[in-house]
Amino acid sequence: MDVTMVICLLVLGGVVGFAAGLLGIGGGMLLVPFLTMLFTWQGMPADLVVHAAIATSMTSILFTSISSVRAHQQRGTIKWRIVAAMAPGIIIGGLLSGGAVFAALSTLWLSLFFALFVGYSGWSMLRNKKPKPTRQMPGVVGTSAAGAGIGFLSGLVGAGGGFLSVPFMVWCNVALHNAVSTSAALGFPIALANSVGYIVSGLNEAQTYPGMLGFIYWPALLALVCTSVLTAPLGARMAHRLPVQTLKRVFAALLFALAAYMLFKAWQTWTV
Repeated sequence: MDVTMVICLLVLGGVVGFAAGLLGIGGGMLLVPFLTMLFTWQGMPADLVVHAAIATSMTSILFTSISSVRAHQQRGTIKWRIVAAMAPGIIIGGLLSGGAVFAALSTLWLSLFFALFVGYSGWSMLRNKKPKPTRQMPGVVGTSAAGAGIGFLSGLVGAGGGFLSVPFMVWCNVALHNAVSTSAALGFPIALANSVGYIVSGLNEAQTYPGMLGFIYWPALLALVCTSVLTAPLGARMAHRLPVQTLKRVFAALLFALAAYMLFKAWQTWTV
């Protein structure tokens, strides 16, 4: 990597770390489109770009989630009971996604899937539809099953699961600030399971390009982590100062912008 690429990654890591702490999204949804642009600019093979962007993004969440969780835990807003119930399903879903399905999907389908899911998440958040007052989180089995779905879908788009877990918890009448904090904690098992899967599934697929560990481009990972772990606690502190409606609007606007870019990427791939 040249100096310009390193500087871009350091700045990107700082911005994404702040967003991860602020919105409990792990930062993956913000990272994937920008890493796709940077890896394309660097000359990475077109059939590897989106896979590497998603895998590198997800692995960075291992580090940003720890930094973000420490800041949220100081305020006592993480619902560890929900984390414990969701984690087993998340790990199973993540291993299936990152270790089996991910490598079989083309760049076109990964880009399209990312765009549709992220766009839907933004629309759901912006609707601000009030859940039934009596609705609560399901039991351990139901919560674990939800975790499996979140872990699986997160692995396909390289995100920490916040784009699904935050709306899901809010739908179950968990307060938004608690949902954001709990989602940050869920990012670690999601990232761990999927990262293992990306390494295993990419050992034979991606090793022709230098710097690859499975589908993970480790030089970019190191640069991202250097700054993201410093800014994630700042975002977490800001999350507790902003009003709920402002948080929802920021969350939704970010998701719509990212969905639009990945739709454009899917269209580019389709027309090649």
